[in-house]
Amino acid sequence: MVGKPEQRRRLLEEVAALYDWIEAQGKQNAARAGRCQACGRCCDFPAYDHRLFVTPPDVARLAARLGTRKLRAMTADRCPYQQGTTCAVHEHRFAACRIFCCAGAADFQSELSEEALRRLKALCEELRVPYRYQDLGAALAAFNCDTCRSASGPCPADRAG
Repeated sequence: MVGKPEQRRRLLEEVAALYDWIEAQGKQNAARAGRCQACGRCCDFPAYDHRLFVTPPDVARLAARLGTRKLRAMTADRCPYQQGTTCAVHEHRFAACRIFCCAGAADFQSELSEEALRRLKALCEELRVPYRYQDLGAALAAFNCDTCRSASGPCPADRAG
């Protein structure tokens, strides 16, 4: 995905800055953002009647923060990082997870999502990272079987090019 250490560092820093921006928007607009009750309902995708979409920078940052080269696969219709009603990776969760809240205003979440995706796509274009907006299961599978995992650390595919 990102072969050079400087590009990898930049990608991870830019995603962290975006996540900080999302958190700040939520605090500045607390009434519209809502407050997560850590009920875990939104992590059960069919029961909540939605899907979680993520981008390669989201997935690469999670892997880097967890210090792993292989992420959990989707084996059910729930997020593989949900433990009971809580998120095992809450501190490192994806942009969409930071934006969505059961009690939040849909228009606020939509606006925030559009801006976050615009920034993620621009970052991918700038660093020549393939941009994919995929549901979580597909994104985790792609990360675990293709070179996009190289953003979390050096891999042979990075040294080949």
